Amino acid sequence: MFSKNIIFKNFHLKRNIKNIKKIKKILKKELITSSLLLNSFTNNYKYSFKKSIIKKYKTYKNINLIGMGGSILGTEAIYDFLKFKIKKKIKFFNNLNNQIKLDTSRKSINLIVSKSGNTLETVSNLNLILKSQKKNINIVITEDKSSFLTSLAKKLKAEIIEHKNYIGGRYSVLSEVGMLPAQLLGLNDTKFKRFNNLIKNKSFINSLINNVSFMSKCISEGKKNSVILNYDEGSENLFKWYQQLTAESLGKKNKGVFPIISSMPKDNHSLLQLYLDGPKNNFFTFFGVTNEKTNNLDKSNLFDKFSNLKNKSLSQIAQAQRHATQIVFRKKKIPFRSFEILKRNEETIGELFSFFVLETILLGRLMKVNPFDQPSVELIKTETSKILN
Repeated sequence: MFSKNIIFKNFHLKRNIKNIKKIKKILKKELITSSLLLNSFTNNYKYSFKKSIIKKYKTYKNINLIGMGGSILGTEAIYDFLKFKIKKKIKFFNNLNNQIKLDTSRKSINLIVSKSGNTLETVSNLNLILKSQKKNINIVITEDKSSFLTSLAKKLKAEIIEHKNYIGGRYSVLSEVGMLPAQLLGLNDTKFKRFNNLIKNKSFINSLINNVSFMSKCISEGKKNSVILNYDEGSENLFKWYQQLTAESLGKKNKGVFPIISSMPKDNHSLLQLYLDGPKNNFFTFFGVTNEKTNNLDKSNLFDKFSNLKNKSLSQIAQAQRHATQIVFRKKKIPFRSFEILKRNEETIGELFSFFVLETILLGRLMKVNPFDQPSVELIKTETSKILN
């Protein structure tokens, strides 16, 4: 357990003391060299927008968030994880969408996020939204440089908020990119910022370092598929965010980790056989939430071998399946770690963001790849532009 919100159990593998010492040195150095980026995970970070913008638009009930990849995935993760406490409506435009349907009965906020200001899909979706709904308020988050979006924003007389150039999209969730929409949704941005507390927490640091050591051991042994066994529907977008973070940060120089999201317990009936008896090229993450309020089964229609389900909730059933699967994995010596969420709030998801970002940066340094660039993605953009010209 590295916080009051999360019970974390590490891989059951032999500790490599030499590797652990190496990772500690890398972490110490990274906290200095990446301090500008990591500062956005703390309450010391100064946003490029003023609090007055939140007050100005707090009465708006509908938000359209338009972006791609790291510009939108973090907010989607936050919304799904915390939507039980969000009263406003938000629509996400995160792929080319020919079926754009908007609520035209009231004014909405169009929040457009693109670090470069030239993201093809974002520009295309925004064009269709502006075509169908011209009275909306427009807010653009982009780098402070000349781009299509900065030019369009000036034409539309939109608010322009700076996307700091030293924060890559997939690392931007606790910067303006994720925290402006979070505040517009009525969430408390300061509660997400757990970084300073965590790096002073010996239990957290030891868990992180041992976790990275075990993961690097799995990767060195040819286990390069990171399979997320997700038992929490509200965390699906959290792991889509994690998927991009891992794939785009580590997939270089013929190296990398392939992050796979598996929806449980549904995948018990499709993929579990492969996980248990198929190729041994995977390592696993169990993820679940404890004490969720879910429907109880109707005991009047339960009998014979299903009598044990009387007074049980769907949450209790899923939890039993999760623990049973872990027992079987352990017996078969399949490497896994587990996250058990005790409370669903801003602090919890903030801690998960911090953990996974630090994990990814450390793995990148161990694998000798730059965890902050994505050189080959730019090739697709160049070729697409050539075809469309």
